[in-house]
Amino acid sequence: MNKEQLKNLGLAVIDTELAGIENLKQQINDDFANACEIMMGCEGRIVVTGMGKSGHIGSKIAATLASTGSPAFFVHPGEASHGDLGMITEKDVVLALSNSGETGEILTILPIIKRLGAPLISITGNPSSTLATEASINLDGRVEKEACPLGLAPTTSTTVALVLGDALAIALLEAKGFTAEDFALSHPGGSLGRRLLLHVSDIMHTDEAIPAVHKDDSLKAALLEMSKKGLGMTAVVESDNTVIGIYTDGDLRRTLDKDIDIHQAKIAEVMTANCKTLPANILAAEALNRMQQYSINDLLIVDDNNKLIGALNMQDMLKAGVI
Repeated sequence: MNKEQLKNLGLAVIDTELAGIENLKQQINDDFANACEIMMGCEGRIVVTGMGKSGHIGSKIAATLASTGSPAFFVHPGEASHGDLGMITEKDVVLALSNSGETGEILTILPIIKRLGAPLISITGNPSSTLATEASINLDGRVEKEACPLGLAPTTSTTVALVLGDALAIALLEAKGFTAEDFALSHPGGSLGRRLLLHVSDIMHTDEAIPAVHKDDSLKAALLEMSKKGLGMTAVVESDNTVIGIYTDGDLRRTLDKDIDIHQAKIAEVMTANCKTLPANILAAEALNRMQQYSINDLLIVDDNNKLIGALNMQDMLKAGVI
């Protein structure tokens, strides 16, 4: 086959699966809403199960539910009949995936699920199947054809099942009022978690690492302090550590443009007075927004009395993953 033929084969698969998803829209009815209500009322966990390719899709659905505010985990149906069924309690909701609705490993554990009294929601491609009829609610995931030309490899059916799982998860997310902050709490290692959980106090430079000079110090002394601390700026403070200004690399360029003698000038003569300051207890993401709002790269952090307690710059934001 040439490249054009291979591309056409790929496009044909995409078209087939798109058609499956488009048809799925007609299958979203009151059963979907009822399934959402059952899952919202779950006092335990949503236990997802499936065999083979359906199992892989089920594992992803469980992960999506768990990360969007609906505690869930995946149980392999084969292992369930050899002890793992003990993970399921009467307070849980079981979500079982099987395109045929006749998967032996799932049908084997159905009587135990029934005995426990846990609600059973199924996603099948056959509403007349054993699993569909035994379930409290069956979600119709039937497709006209698989993308596989042999009609054997699960392709369109698994895509449709995955979309149904995503639809359940996001509907629950919206209904529960799940927020970006809630999402961050379950993703502290991700970029969103860092943006929404880090506070200025977590990333600012403190104590001896803060560049600071007295208002009566010379510009030369300020430049030495900037070079020593390596933040590209220094705070200018009163004797009681109250912030009265800041001097940055940008201020230095402006000073040189004015032909000021850097050996004789006092820092108070060339500093930026009334500079932007922030408290340490705000989110780093909010501090970043403030820096972008005022087109500045440096911030001084102060307490309630405007006393200097920290400093940070755009590089700190980058290193912390806030940007």
